[in-house]
Amino acid sequence: MLIPRVLIVSLLASLLTVAHAAGLTIEITKGSQTAVPIAIVPFAQQGSIGNVKLSDVISSDLGGSGFFKTLSEDDMLTKPSEPERVNFKDWQVLGQDYMAIGQVVGNGGSYNIQFHLFNVHNGQLLMGYRLTAGANELRRAAHHISDLIYEKLTGRKGAFNTRIAYVTSVRRGNGKQFMLQVADADGYNPRTIAESPEPIMAPAWSPDGSKIAYVSFHTKRSEIWVQTLATGQRESVSSYPGINGAPAFSPDGSRLAVTLSKDGSPDIYVLNLGSRSLTRLTNSLSIDTEPTWSPDGSSILFTSDQGGKPQLYLMPASGGKASRVTFQGDYNARGRFSADGRSLAMVTGSGGGYKIAVMDMASRTVNVLTEGNLDESPSFAPNGSMVLFAANRGGRSALSVVSTDGAMQQKLAFESGEVREPAWAP
Repeated sequence: MLIPRVLIVSLLASLLTVAHAAGLTIEITKGSQTAVPIAIVPFAQQGSIGNVKLSDVISSDLGGSGFFKTLSEDDMLTKPSEPERVNFKDWQVLGQDYMAIGQVVGNGGSYNIQFHLFNVHNGQLLMGYRLTAGANELRRAAHHISDLIYEKLTGRKGAFNTRIAYVTSVRRGNGKQFMLQVADADGYNPRTIAESPEPIMAPAWSPDGSKIAYVSFHTKRSEIWVQTLATGQRESVSSYPGINGAPAFSPDGSRLAVTLSKDGSPDIYVLNLGSRSLTRLTNSLSIDTEPTWSPDGSSILFTSDQGGKPQLYLMPASGGKASRVTFQGDYNARGRFSADGRSLAMVTGSGGGYKIAVMDMASRTVNVLTEGNLDESPSFAPNGSMVLFAANRGGRSALSVVSTDGAMQQKLAFESGEVREPAWAP
């Protein structure tokens, strides 16, 4: 997040911390009054299944989306697992619109899973599905089922079976150890992909989700690295004198928009990853930073204080005149497009606090979604229905997710640690 005329400090010191997913809890901090009632009946289990309860994962996914209100298992009158055993009157009495039942059968290290989704009012079978998952894939299978149910009932693709990146730090001796981590979208199954006693920051996903660009200070100065997740192979792509920051992949993955100060004040450049050639897009005494590409690759949005205070500007990706995008409030920064380009998430400053807002690009209407005083680093879910961000509460940062209408908000709470600058994978 950027602070007026201290934007450079943000690039150098806006650092991050989170706890491990051991002890992770998901807390609904704000619920939607118009959420659709749905019951996810505990799946019947045969054989050794381990400690993953698929129905709990699915309920958490759907309940956290803001579109659904899930029924507590304690309130269920019956818990059928086969279609012929469902008494729809039981679920009508409980005020449910939909229900899902299922079974999990262990089969020599793999699991056969089947589920059925019903309309409670007329008993219609809306979906029946079978899948097989390995022992380490049960949570991913549950997220996949959540995506199927979500898409069937809303008409929009789900984003539960996706990943997020963030940076954690833990105290070791007199210093800190920073770790770039990748986890499931709900914070579970974290994996460390880079580690350093010096700061790591600003992770950015490639369009196909196979690579992450990030800033590392492990050489005592800022460098931009690109790392391939499957192999762990990484390479330094930008280590110019001064600031090397805020990388953002182009939609085709061939270029990075970056912030460099090698020629004076921070400006926006485009780095060709194949040839390593640089194209300078801005050239002024103002601080220009935090670039991001429009989904069609034609434009680059960035934060600049050229008007005196940080605001968002849009310019052609090939360079040229930039036009101001934001006018409401005296601080708007860290803009990020939704996948369809229709919305823009950003950090907006008002009354001394910093909150997450979404702008409709057609009408330029701004809707402030959060109520915190230091919310930062918004990142859209791939389907555009949610915004992931870092929220500071009581001096401690944590991951939070808010629906794009602001009706629902949840927090990923860890036993210890903090988190900032999360990034949702495509």
